[in-house]
Amino acid sequence: MDEDRKWLPSMTALTSFEAAVRHGGFSRAGEAIGLTQSAVSRQIAQLEAWLQTPLFDRVGRRVRLNDAGQAYADELLPALDRIRRATSRMATRRSPTALRIATLPSFGMRWLAPRLPHLSALHPQLVVDFAARSQPFDFAQEEFDAAIHFGTPDEWPGATMDFLFREEAVPVCAPGWLATHPLRQPADLLAAPLFSQSSRRDAWSRWFAAAGVEAGTLPPAPAFEHFLMLAQAAAAGAGVALIPSFLIRPELESGSLVIPFARPLSSDQAYYLARPVDAQEHPALSQFRDWIVDQAKAA
Repeated sequence: MDEDRKWLPSMTALTSFEAAVRHGGFSRAGEAIGLTQSAVSRQIAQLEAWLQTPLFDRVGRRVRLNDAGQAYADELLPALDRIRRATSRMATRRSPTALRIATLPSFGMRWLAPRLPHLSALHPQLVVDFAARSQPFDFAQEEFDAAIHFGTPDEWPGATMDFLFREEAVPVCAPGWLATHPLRQPADLLAAPLFSQSSRRDAWSRWFAAAGVEAGTLPPAPAFEHFLMLAQAAAAGAGVALIPSFLIRPELESGSLVIPFARPLSSDQAYYLARPVDAQEHPALSQFRDWIVDQAKAA
């Protein structure tokens, strides 16, 4: 027997074992993969004979994964998942000019979308699909070529970071709200309803500290997942929000939001283009990377 094949059981046996692990028994495993319970049992018995060790403990008509089976499953199941993903990618190969980019929702709507006509004019052959993602993910598990990340470069394992820009968050409110709640100094905001973005709940504490205000422990306040929801709440007169200025330029220009104190809050965090660290050279991605970096420098 070929030495490589010596350690490669049949795929039917492996998928039967995987299904039994995932579904907790032979009967439901058979239903999942289109085999009878007895067929699954035979496949697993053959696998156990191949490995010369039992993988399940049999108690009457019930089976339970034993320690050896669990150890085997821990290594085997991720490998089968990788085979499926590789097969899926090969079967659904995209055009070499197509990209899938994950973006923070507000960033995608307010910064990326208005600039896409320029990208299309510069690279008319590129076809870029965008999807919203708010948190880092494993590029090996997701079908994305790159993603927009806000934070620090070391927060996304397995990714290479291209710096885009830092942000400056400013306090904003509706002009009508400000007219009925006059603010003379930053400390006056301590009595106002203060809204923040849900992943940056400490932003107001940092803003007060930068403004030289002893804020103490701020009371709990509403938080929103997306900045544009935060902007709508502030524009409706619900209170004061701390929002990156580049995301609310239309509201500032129209006057639906105003800045009561021109004291922007900055930090060490920034926006980055995250790319898989082990990705092969992709001409379309290189074009997108060069474009977005140039756009960030010009912004």
